[in-house]
Amino acid sequence: MLSQLGDVVFITTQFIQIAIFAAGCYFFCVSIFGWKKRKETHPENHSPQKRFALIIAAHNEELVIAHVIDSLSKQNYPRHLYDIFVVADNCTDRTAEIARQHGAIVYERFDPEKRGKGYALEWMFEKIFAMEKKYDAVSIFDADNLVSSNFLLEMDKQLSKGHKVVQGYVDSKNPFDSWITCSYSIAFWLSNRIFQLPRYYLGVSCGLCGTGFSIDIDVLKKIGWGATCLTEDLEFTLKLALNDMKVAWAHNAVVYDEKPISLKQSWNQRKRWMQGHADCASRFLVPLFKKAFREGNLIAFDCAIYLFQPIRFVFLGLITVMMWIQTVFPESPFYSLKYVFPVQVWYLFVLFQSLYGPLIILAEKKANLKVLLGFLVYPFYCLTWVPITIQGFLCKNDKNWTHTIHTREISISELEKA
Repeated sequence: MLSQLGDVVFITTQFIQIAIFAAGCYFFCVSIFGWKKRKETHPENHSPQKRFALIIAAHNEELVIAHVIDSLSKQNYPRHLYDIFVVADNCTDRTAEIARQHGAIVYERFDPEKRGKGYALEWMFEKIFAMEKKYDAVSIFDADNLVSSNFLLEMDKQLSKGHKVVQGYVDSKNPFDSWITCSYSIAFWLSNRIFQLPRYYLGVSCGLCGTGFSIDIDVLKKIGWGATCLTEDLEFTLKLALNDMKVAWAHNAVVYDEKPISLKQSWNQRKRWMQGHADCASRFLVPLFKKAFREGNLIAFDCAIYLFQPIRFVFLGLITVMMWIQTVFPESPFYSLKYVFPVQVWYLFVLFQSLYGPLIILAEKKANLKVLLGFLVYPFYCLTWVPITIQGFLCKNDKNWTHTIHTREISISELEKA
């Protein structure tokens, strides 16, 4: 009996190692296509065409709401071609009042049962559809954002080329407030360059990031929003893939996002992301794989593989910890762990991933001494994903939405000057 159990454990660990290595090779091969940035081609003498409804979903954001509205008011885009809407969602502070003072059109929503950004957006979309004034696209932002002045111009270019959903570059407005914000910023910079950009070049779907994206209004009317889970951005990305649509990318349309300062804040936010990720995986994984293999659909296949990414991180993190323990304590139980590849190969695999990040940051022109020092703690940030992912997957049925408090008051002029 023990011998049979040992055989099962042995075969399982071998399979897991091969799956981790294969997935790592897949993501690496995709990332290579983001190394060389291509020059975007647009029609000569292109002038702004699209009319935008800019929507900010806000819950008790009186400290930061004014700054995002001000940055949107300073767009290098004809003012008559966009309006700024704020959904003051279940607010108990002065968010709505301050938003009106700064020129936004405010809608107040009170629904204690249907809480969360996804529900607020769906509610607001119905208001937009019913308006006498018609829009070509909606753009979504968070209340803590700051938006580059060329954002709408870049979105207009991409939408005018025929793209229906476009994600902008999500940057950080507070990268050096703490080791957590620095790690978050590194993760987003890496994602922009080796996850989003190469997928755009390869013609598969980029991923929505919850903010800084635009959707053609006809797409919303055709397939509906319906994304109300804890990660509404991922849910809508997968819904698009199942409807033969994809997310395009606008590398020069920059949105600056506030990153959580403490580990506790970060933990709660990432746990919510993993709860939503697990929820989406349970509902979309099988349909995506069916579509991928029945139709030879690469967009669906890539989205399905992405849903496995957190599990890959968990096992890669556990293998890394096992190797560390095995190195320091040769007599530990992990000493007899059988690796499919020699343990030296796994060390090289982990070392390569550690060096690959700084090279990407150099290519992205984000490198400075603080960022390079940040890479010293970045591996520890990555390892925290292991318990967070496990906790998130175990709690996937908990649909309670938790609000991340934003307090970092920075104006767009201060940020661009810095």
